Amino acid sequence: MHGIKALAFDAYGTVFDVHSVVALAEKMYPGKGKELSQLWRSKQIEYMFLRTIMGRYIPHNQNTEAGLKYSLKYLGLPGGTSERGALMDAYERLSPFEDARQTLPKLSGLKRAILSVGTPSLLTNLVGNAGITDQFDALLSVDEVKVYKPHPRTYQLATDKFDLQRHEIGFVTSNYFDVAGAKAFGFQVIWINRNGAIPDEVGLLPDVALTSIAEIPNLLG
Repeated sequence: MHGIKALAFDAYGTVFDVHSVVALAEKMYPGKGKELSQLWRSKQIEYMFLRTIMGRYIPHNQNTEAGLKYSLKYLGLPGGTSERGALMDAYERLSPFEDARQTLPKLSGLKRAILSVGTPSLLTNLVGNAGITDQFDALLSVDEVKVYKPHPRTYQLATDKFDLQRHEIGFVTSNYFDVAGAKAFGFQVIWINRNGAIPDEVGLLPDVALTSIAEIPNLLG
């Protein structure tokens, strides 16, 4: 990889651990916390894709709550306003991965942005609650273009913000649909493959696959 002048990071699953809600979910629903978190995340992504295809965008907090409602119903768990409210609040307080927290300051020589499906207020709260607001030059939300990733308009937000060519931006994500979308758009793509996954068969590969964000400084030299 060469010629990178800015880095754009996916938020959910890359910088922030979406399954850090498991502890609360397990406390609320003993024996079901992990299953709830996994199903919730799966439905959240499914609804993102459906709404983009149908042209029926809604803000990510609403999309996330819809996925939560389905998951609670499917698992036969109590899902009143108070239960959903507690879990949704936890989603604004997701824990950052330790490799992200430790590595972001080492990348201060480059422009850095979050490029996420989260709304502006969600992203502001997320990085603020984690104490890493100062590690980003911009928080870019798909809410501005009213479609979800991996639509090309979402990635255009980064080129417009930094006034750079597509190949001058390194895109960092753990989600393979995001790898494919960003690569198709023309970014140099860094796949953070923490769990040893295999690439999806969509004809698009990342420029490099790493097991940790901590490897990025050495990669970029």
